[in-house]
This record gives sequence, structure tokens and C-alpha cells, in this order.
Amino acid sequence: MAFAITQTCCADASCVSVCPVNCIHPTPDEPDFGTTDLLYIDPATCIDCGACADACPVDAIFPAGELTGPLRAYEQLNAEYYAGRNVLADVSAAPNFHRWAPPSFARVLPSDFAPLDVAVVGTGPAGMYAVEDLLLHTNARVTLVDRLPVAGGLIRYGVAPDHPSTKKIGETFARFHDHPRLRLRLGVAAGADLADRHDAVIYAVGATEARRLGVPGEDLPGSLPAAAVVGWYNGHPDVAPPDLSAERVVVVGMGNVALDIARILTADPESLAVAPLVRARLRSSKVREVVLLARRGPEAAAYTRPELLELAARGGLVVDAHAGVAEAIDGAAPGEKAAWLQGVPRERVDWSAPPPDGRRIVLRFHSAPLAFAGDTEVRAVVATGDVEIPAGRVVRAAGFRGAPLPGLPFDEQAGVIPNDAGRVEGRPGVYVAGWIKRGPSGGIGANKACARETVGSLLEDAVAGRLPMRRRAVGARLLGRA
Repeated sequence: MAFAITQTCCADASCVSVCPVNCIHPTPDEPDFGTTDLLYIDPATCIDCGACADACPVDAIFPAGELTGPLRAYEQLNAEYYAGRNVLADVSAAPNFHRWAPPSFARVLPSDFAPLDVAVVGTGPAGMYAVEDLLLHTNARVTLVDRLPVAGGLIRYGVAPDHPSTKKIGETFARFHDHPRLRLRLGVAAGADLADRHDAVIYAVGATEARRLGVPGEDLPGSLPAAAVVGWYNGHPDVAPPDLSAERVVVVGMGNVALDIARILTADPESLAVAPLVRARLRSSKVREVVLLARRGPEAAAYTRPELLELAARGGLVVDAHAGVAEAIDGAAPGEKAAWLQGVPRERVDWSAPPPDGRRIVLRFHSAPLAFAGDTEVRAVVATGDVEIPAGRVVRAAGFRGAPLPGLPFDEQAGVIPNDAGRVEGRPGVYVAGWIKRGPSGGIGANKACARETVGSLLEDAVAGRLPMRRRAVGARLLGRA
């Protein structure tokens, strides 16, 4: 019985490295790695050893024949990935059907390589993959810094609370917190002298600011950035609870974050692993309908297939069948994004009527927001097609961007710190990893290759003598506080 990878896949390729027959693809050296929704197991090659399931940090891999409910679809999805692929091409006789890549030795460290003192700022996936690389593959001493009192970053404060398996990767990262060569400094801001006390500093601080929409009324009360809602239901200490007294909420955007928000706002509060205060507010919520607005059509929706499958399987999902949307869905070929919606109910929504009884989520395509209407607070969203959607609350989930860091260059247009393979321009010994390096693209696993590249640049610079000399002082402050 072959195994299959399911919805919670983090795509960090932990499974790829342990598979004895190379049947999990795409691998990190293949073109579509980092852009695919998840990794896939070839059922024709899998030998049912279970090594991948043991290595998976998020419990996403199961015997295909044992999948039940919504997960049943993933047996077919894994097989479909290999349909039409000639896995036997250019392969000599061997116990597996896939070619192995030639061995690669990207790093060469001298035998007398002295231990480095490296500071890593940020305890999310990018920071922790960098920490893992440094501790497991070098003799470096690491100081791990986070301004929040609890470690976790995006895993703790960004993953939806109804995805507990995805959050389990935090346990994998947490095992490094007690490593003998690591000092964990929580609840403190990285001081200006951090670089002076270490041979190198890696900033992995993510993308924390909402991307602006640039429409009138965007800053009216009742208009919230996605991070304000996501952070609230995940217990972020800096985020206040939102007002959920409106019957209809409009979410601008249709990526995975937008789907997460819609799902949580319409979920049974008792089914969620959230703090008691969050559950109490969800119980008292008046929200009955969440409308997701996409600028483009169903053929170009930003969500991934696993997220849509989960939402559709739960029920209460409707597509607003306006302006040729139904034709685009019905005319889509199998495998195309629009075809994913062929089993989802459709209706022509009357926006002049209040939301129906119960709770539901409406996907509305070809609906770019043109303005948020209201005097003292948001009361409606004016969108493409001369439609006005009454809504007491709007959540802006159209993307994130990085924020400037004191003393470092910043690209305002891209929302990242300018860098070359992680090296910060004009700042020897200073590096970046994760979304602050490459922009808000890719899931958890994409940060592994990103962090590895950054650590590789750091080590290359160290070997070549390009790291600046640091001032050393016994008892000197490591961080910008007493």
C-alpha cells in the first residue's frame, strides 16, 4: 500500500531526504519545488516503508488506503502528479524508477575552522531553519533573539488554530532551544550593538506589514489588516480583539490567509484550539456571512488546492455566479484552477438582502475593491462591476510586506531588505532569511532552502575572511538593554 501526502504538508523536504527509493517529488533541486502546493508520492514506486511518515514534522503522510473523509482526495492527487510523466526515461536498471541527482558538496569548511558567534533574530521558520543548519552542520555558537516573550513566530501566530498538525513543526524547532551551543533571549529587542558582539547576524523577521490597497476609505474604523485578525485568534500579545458585531464581513483577497480568516470566523468555536477569551468572543460573534473578493477570475485564484478542498468539504461554501464566472468554471479543463470549483454550489447573490440564516462563505471573483464607503466607519465595499456590498467590517488580506529595520537598507517598492543570496548590501557580516529576504512568497518549507542559502553565504564569507572583526568584551551587553 503506497503512502500519500495530504493537506498539512509543509514542503520542507524532510521526507525527500529519507525516502530510500526517491519517490517523493518535487525535490529541492527540481524547478517546481517551492511553488507546488505540496509534495507528492509516486504510488507506482513507493515501497510502503513508512520512512517519510516518520520524518514528516507535521503529520501529513499516511497510508493511502487508510485515508478517510476529505483526505481521501489526496490519494488521487498524489497519483495525478505523476500522470503523463515518463519516470522510466534515461534510467538504467535499478531498484527504483526515479533518477537520483548526482552528489553535491556545496560547502567546504577547513578542518581548523574556528567557531563563529552568530546572532539570529526571529524564532519563526526562517530563523529556526538557519539555527538548525548552524547547530547541526557547523560548530557555531548561536544567540537566538525574539522581541516576543514566547518563541514561534509565524508557526505560533500565523498558522490557523484548526491546523494543529501544521503547528506541530514548532515542536521540531523547539528541540534546538535547549541546545548547549544556543542562548535563547526572548522578550527583548535586538539592540544596535548586536552586530558588534557577534561575527555575523541573520535577520529573519518576516513580513509584518499589510500591503496597502490604495483605495478611498481604506483607513476607516472597521477596516482591519489581516494580521489583526490572524494575530488575535492565535493569541498574539500585541493584537486587540476585533469587533465581530457585523453580520457580514468582507475579506479583500482570496489567498490562503483569506480562506483561513473566513473559515475561523464561520467555524464552531468549540472545534478550535484557541484561548478561552478568543472562544468566548467567537461564541458571541454576530458574523453569519464572510465574502471573499478576488480581483481576478477563478482560473487565477491565489488559494492553493488543499485549502480549497478543506473549505469545500466543510460545507457552507458558495460561489457568486456573476459576470461569466459559472461559464469559466464549467469550461475549465480537468486540473485547471477553475475546475477545482466545479463541485461547489453557486448562486447569484442579492447584495441588497441581509445574509441568510446559518453561516456561510461566499467567493466573489472579478471584484477589485474600488472604495470602502462610510462616514465614521465602514458600511460597504464598492467593487468592480458597479456593485456595493454592505458590510460592517472589512479585512484586508491582499498580501504582506516587510518593514524597515534600523540601520539597514530597505527597498520600499519590494518591501524587502536588498540582498545578494542573503548578504545585506553594504553591510558585511549582516544577512537576511525568509520573507524579509525574498518577499512574502512560499510556505513554511520554502524557508528551509532560503535559510540554507543564507547560512551558506555566511560560511563562504567566513572562510574567505570577509567577515568584519568584532569587538569582544567580557560581560559586554549582547543586546541593547542592561
